[in-house]
Amino acid sequence: MGDFMFGEPYGSGHINDTFAVTYSQGHKPVKYIQQRINNHVFREPAKLMENIARVTDHQRRKLPEAGESAISRFCLRLVRAKDEQPFYIDEEGKYWRAYVFIENAHSYDVVEIPKQAYEAATAFGRFQKTLVDLPGGRLHEIIPDFHNTRKRFEALQLAVQADAFDRVKLCEKEIAFARERRAISSVLVDLLAAGRLPERISHNDTKLNNILFDDLTQSGICVIDLDTVMPGSALYDFGDLVRSSTSSAAEDEKDLDKVYMQIPMFEALARGYLAETRDFLTDLEKEHLVFSGRLIAFELGLRFLTDFLNNDTYFKTKFEQHNLVRCRTQFKLVQSIEENEEQMQQIIAQCLRIKG
Repeated sequence: MGDFMFGEPYGSGHINDTFAVTYSQGHKPVKYIQQRINNHVFREPAKLMENIARVTDHQRRKLPEAGESAISRFCLRLVRAKDEQPFYIDEEGKYWRAYVFIENAHSYDVVEIPKQAYEAATAFGRFQKTLVDLPGGRLHEIIPDFHNTRKRFEALQLAVQADAFDRVKLCEKEIAFARERRAISSVLVDLLAAGRLPERISHNDTKLNNILFDDLTQSGICVIDLDTVMPGSALYDFGDLVRSSTSSAAEDEKDLDKVYMQIPMFEALARGYLAETRDFLTDLEKEHLVFSGRLIAFELGLRFLTDFLNNDTYFKTKFEQHNLVRCRTQFKLVQSIEENEEQMQQIIAQCLRIKG
């Protein structure tokens, strides 16, 4: 990389340790992102990095075929170590990686206007499209059963039965809400197992802040945070886009009257996503796009509720019953999607009829 000049912590991530660092190369400063991978969360960093290397290498081959010339802005570029590995292991056994810094770009934490939702969905759709024909066999499954909603429901059942911390009495309404919708937890799992839905490469964390936006054009250019890229379903990614981008309130809003699904945001997501994916998604995938939003919101609600019953051991909390509050906002979003499902399906149908 050259001679180290300076560096500082960078970004708002909570899992890996991230730094923006500058090196002198040919008497010019060149900026990189360096990260120490959290091996408590990601137990097999070498496999994780093999996935990322395969995905980014393939993207860099595919983007020019799609007419894109500014590859360095539309795809992360890994810097390999001297031994050509996509990571470096330090004296303490910690895994490090480096990317070329993408200049004149930024991310947002909260979707504020439909254009942001459209650009994010376009970027994630383009990401999936470039990976449809990834060669070399199946990627490593970094977090097994990450979106296996049936197993998430089973975990809730066990937590309710154990009631180890005497909390069931505090959330009987939420438990009943979940049990009434038990059947939806198996829908995508069963369709994938039966081969009716294709297994695809999914990002699995399609929040707005995992997209870099161009400072000048405000276009969504690059998908980042590839740690959870692994085999899955395109519906997992679109569903998480709906869950994270259409809600009218924060994830821990206590006033549920403020929580609802915003149709303009959904319409922007659908237009952007289908502009990139309509030609490779199957009819059954398209039929389940609206459902996927409901399912992923339900899944996260299950996880929050289970963690609350287990005394908040997974998600960090900032106040008493924080995870229960989070669960309630997700379940309210589920309910809002159910109430608006017909209109959402009409939007999908309209987007499929309109090219571009």
